[in-house]
Amino acid sequence: MSETPLPPLSDARRDGVLRFFHGPMDCGKSTLALQMNYNHARQGRRGLVLTKHDRSGGARVTSRIGLGLAAIEVDDDLDLVGLVQSRDGIDYLICDEACFYTVAQIEQLADLVDRHGVDVYAFGLASDFRSRMFPAARRLFELADEVMRLQVEVLCWCGRQGRLNARIVDGVMARTGEQVVIADTDGAQVHYRVLCRRHYRSGDLGPAAQPLLSAVTPG
Repeated sequence: MSETPLPPLSDARRDGVLRFFHGPMDCGKSTLALQMNYNHARQGRRGLVLTKHDRSGGARVTSRIGLGLAAIEVDDDLDLVGLVQSRDGIDYLICDEACFYTVAQIEQLADLVDRHGVDVYAFGLASDFRSRMFPAARRLFELADEVMRLQVEVLCWCGRQGRLNARIVDGVMARTGEQVVIADTDGAQVHYRVLCRRHYRSGDLGPAAQPLLSAVTPG
C-alpha cells in the first residue's frame, strides 16, 4: 500500500512561537538578538529586525560590545501584522526593545504567531527606573509561550547581582519623571546604572558617589 507523501517543509503548517527575553541593562539582550538573527538567516529563513528607541538614536539594533545592524523603527502607529503581510514569506521577527512597543503591538505579535505561524523573539527590559513594569513587558509576560531572564551576570557596584535599572540625573538617583527617557550608561548628565535590590531601594550609588545620594525628584 502506498503512503501519501509528506508535503515539502516549506509548505507544512507549523505553529509559531512567542519568546520574551528580559533582563536589566548591560545583560546582553541586543547582542543575543543580533546573534539569533544571524543564526536564523544563515539557515535560509527570512526575517525582519525591529527596534524602538535604540541607544544609537537611529533605526538600528546596537550592542555595547560593538555589534550593530540596520532595523525597522517601530513607531506607535506601525501595524506589525500589516508590515509582515507586506513582505514575502517572513518566517521570524527579531523585536529588540520590545518593552517600548504599545500593548496593541504586543497583541499583533501574538496574532502573527497564532494566525500566521511567524516566530517572534522579543527582547527588552521588564521594569523601568521606578521598578514598575512597562505595559508592553507586562503583556509579554502574560502572552509569551516562553519567558526567559538572561543569565549574563550584571553586577551592582557592591558585587551583588544587578537587578534594577536606576536613572541618574545630575549625579542623583531619580524616582519620578517620564517613564521613557532614552539615555545610556556612559555617565552623562542623564544616564542609567544597574543596582542590586538593596541599593536600588536605599538609593545608595556607592563609594564613588560623593556624598552617598538618596533618591530625590529631579528638577
